[in-house]
Amino acid sequence: MTKILIENGRIIDPANAIDAVGSLCIADGKILQVLNPPADFTPDLTIDAKEHIVCPGFIDLSARLREPGHSHKGSIKSETRAALSAGVTSLCLPPDTKPCIDSPAVVEYIKDKAEAADYPQVLSIGALTQRLDGTELSSMFALKQAGCIAVSNAHAPLGNLLILRRAMEYASSHGLLLMYRANEAALSGKGCAHEGAMASQYGLPGIPVAAESIALAQALELAQLTGCRMHISQISCKQSVIKIQQAKKYGLNVTADVAIHQLHLSENDVRPFDSHYHVIPPFRSEEDGHYLREGLSNGTIDAICSDHQPHDLDAKLGAFPETEPGIASLETLLSLTLELTTLHRIGLNKVLASLTQKPAAILGLQAGALTPEFSADVCIFDPKLHWEVNEQTWHSTGRNTPYWQQSLIGKVTHTLQGGRLLYKFRNR
Repeated sequence: MTKILIENGRIIDPANAIDAVGSLCIADGKILQVLNPPADFTPDLTIDAKEHIVCPGFIDLSARLREPGHSHKGSIKSETRAALSAGVTSLCLPPDTKPCIDSPAVVEYIKDKAEAADYPQVLSIGALTQRLDGTELSSMFALKQAGCIAVSNAHAPLGNLLILRRAMEYASSHGLLLMYRANEAALSGKGCAHEGAMASQYGLPGIPVAAESIALAQALELAQLTGCRMHISQISCKQSVIKIQQAKKYGLNVTADVAIHQLHLSENDVRPFDSHYHVIPPFRSEEDGHYLREGLSNGTIDAICSDHQPHDLDAKLGAFPETEPGIASLETLLSLTLELTTLHRIGLNKVLASLTQKPAAILGLQAGALTPEFSADVCIFDPKLHWEVNEQTWHSTGRNTPYWQQSLIGKVTHTLQGGRLLYKFRNR
């Protein structure tokens, strides 16, 4: 294995409370030493990270790769290339593939594809119910043995609360994390926008905040009843932040994440005839966005995810409500995260922890830190580099982003996974 020396960079490792200029030594695919290299260390490769930041590789709690089943939108190979260009060295794949991740055979297929793409750290999330139909529980123990990191029903609704209770009991008995997207389907219906002024003005079917907050309240009650370790995925509103804050205060074993675009965009930014703004959950009010950022700042919200959902062109053509929701968001993850530090004054160490240390803790991974003997998953980025979102800089098959042809600040220049340099930025 190659010995690598990364020198002159500002090393930020929230897990080990490191923020200093120094060197990072890598040997045999693992972190050897941080800040001061050993006297006898002779590198095979030296990377000068002057005026760059060196940190653990990012861990993304939700990124759809469109394989298996939707290869016209993307593939494990194309989307993991996008992940590497974004500094993401481990990512969680939600179970709503086709076929869904409800059997060990599908988990093995994804592992094989990830290995072939030279990106082994694709972490499958098992389906909570068979075929994600919301009625019959999946064989969670078999999914865990096959390598699933957690279980979830993705965006698919559950038949009733008794099924959710039984699922929590089953997951808890096997020590599995349950990842839950709070949405009461009867209330959200076929909505496509936040139920507010913008939806009313343009006649778009709305999704009320209560669709999320009511489902969340029920799930929190059941988590308390069953003792299940629950992670709330992609929250979007003030009420959710308050409920999670209260749950944590009284000792409930719950964590939460938010999609990066929800921290920046609100219903006021939505262009009603531009389906690139069609996301579920929808962009909420300015007040909701403020509470989400406050929740991230004070630790109520543990992690940021990309909620990457690449689509082909046809999926985004047509009237706003008829298009498929989702944003291709891996490659804007870093720039938008850094924007939180400049526009909203959330500390750099804190936002980097939400992409590294905290997701690792949620998943129980020995990752997200530059600890000696940990796998050398490393991201190096230039926080001041201006770049444009365009064909020359983009790697994902999906072009569905509201930031297309916009100039952003902050770019990953090198990504190492397991001590291998797999991405190096080149101005094309």
